Amino acid sequence: QRSKRTKKTVTSRSLVTYNNDIDTGKRKKRSAASRALVNLHNNEVGRKLVEGNMKVDCKCHGVSGSCELKTCWKAMPTFREIGELLKDKFDGATEVRLKELNGRLELEPNKQYFKKPSEEDLVYVEGSPEYCEYDINSGSLGTHGRKCDKNSRGLDGCDLLCCNRGYTSRRERVRERCSCKFHWCCFVQCRTCIRDVVIHTCK
Repeated sequence: QRSKRTKKTVTSRSLVTYNNDIDTGKRKKRSAASRALVNLHNNEVGRKLVEGNMKVDCKCHGVSGSCELKTCWKAMPTFREIGELLKDKFDGATEVRLKELNGRLELEPNKQYFKKPSEEDLVYVEGSPEYCEYDINSGSLGTHGRKCDKNSRGLDGCDLLCCNRGYTSRRERVRERCSCKFHWCCFVQCRTCIRDVVIHTCK
């Protein structure tokens, strides 16, 4: 029995779909290339930051600390020191995009009036997600209704956590353990205290 061959007809609609798939693939490749270049650039910034902030530590050897012999070595800065330096660079990071020049891919500022980032500047290709509002795509639950501390200047402070939307305050009566004592042996006995607290929640 002879096999039946089916003819495939190419319609304008299928061509559009095919072209869209190609464009999508190109965009994905371009996005991956952008991220790769950004990662390489930022990794080098981090390495130079560590190298530029190394310090010399020394230790003395000798009788009664006479320091007849001294051993010195280069020591890396602490993680906290590097973190603070990177945070400063993060706040001034430059948004970039991918540009092809003479067959070579490189990063350029996304806005023409920005200067080209140096080897000491952090760069990025996408802005940070907006965590103030609910966003299923980024996994953000938003900060509406979150408890905050109006006296804190940290991440739990009402000004920062509520994203300048303001907050509401209410008074609550809470029960908590207090005046706890350890008895030999071996248990802890506490009283139950009642106190009024003010709860602040983001609008």
